[in-house]
Amino acid sequence: MSPDHELDPGSLGDHVDRLYRAAWALCGAREDAEDLVQETYARVLRRPRIVHGEDDLGYLLRVLRNTFVSQRRAAARRPRPAGVAPDELELSDPRAGGRPAEAAAAREVYPAIAALPDDYRDAIVAVDVVGLSYAEAARALRIPDGTLTSRVHRARAQVARALGG
Repeated sequence: MSPDHELDPGSLGDHVDRLYRAAWALCGAREDAEDLVQETYARVLRRPRIVHGEDDLGYLLRVLRNTFVSQRRAAARRPRPAGVAPDELELSDPRAGGRPAEAAAAREVYPAIAALPDDYRDAIVAVDVVGLSYAEAARALRIPDGTLTSRVHRARAQVARALGG
């Protein structure tokens, strides 16, 4: 295990793409993912952070997940206005540019991941979306390696069923 160290604010930009993909998978919507990543970085940068024996990406993933859960709880307490939900609108992702197949897959896969039960969603986001190793993901989620392995397997099966595969 690596020693405790202070999170370097200058290196946070190195992880923004992977955290964005994780946020998109958690939220199921591109715009919500952008807001989630921004709020995560705002929380992390408010004060110096000491990372205890793990890599920065695992720590940031845990902060992202905790921020997501907090926002969801707060949203559940607020009344919902009537009308067209933003999730029902079809928007294009400008970052997809010349990669229409990736954009189409993301529009289908990320909402399927977002619909998973929390434990399964967290596991598949850590491994398949963020790209952490099984050991790193288990440490970041604070669960045993075997538990992570079974959750990733079950999550992948549920996503495949949701996509008709």
